[in-house]
Amino acid sequence: MEYAYISTIGQDSHRFEIDAAPSGNVIRLGATDIPHDRRLIANSDGDVVLHAITNAVSGYTGVNILGSRADKICLEQGIRDSRIYLAEALKYMNGATIVHCSMTIECLAPKLMQYIDQMKSNIGDLLEIPQSCVGITATTGEGLTSFGRGEGIQVFVILTIQSSL
Repeated sequence: MEYAYISTIGQDSHRFEIDAAPSGNVIRLGATDIPHDRRLIANSDGDVVLHAITNAVSGYTGVNILGSRADKICLEQGIRDSRIYLAEALKYMNGATIVHCSMTIECLAPKLMQYIDQMKSNIGDLLEIPQSCVGITATTGEGLTSFGRGEGIQVFVILTIQSSL
């Protein structure tokens, strides 16, 4: 059988609330809870990593999940878990499979190094690929953008998808 390998890109970003959150606050990135002193502004759990992956899947399928579909799931059904949005996007893959996921996360804080392995494991499980096929880098971008200055988090994702010809 012959295959085509297709690359698709997804991006998402969320701004932090201005005021510090209560002690013990966490944000969710890559389905991993990470302590942080401010919350992300979002209708959902604000998992900007899973949102970027969802957008990359939508780039392949042509079916946009974030926006009206996710709003219906979140606002009408009360489901705030971004794993559900990603699962919805994956329903439209029509037999194609994701074989690799690479991403860059831009933020000043929180520092992510100690959470990357857990994020890779969670993402691998959600995409049904080995953890070794998930690449995550993090950068402050030298403070050149609002994300690198601590105002929010931005994520870019590239998926490699294998599709039958």
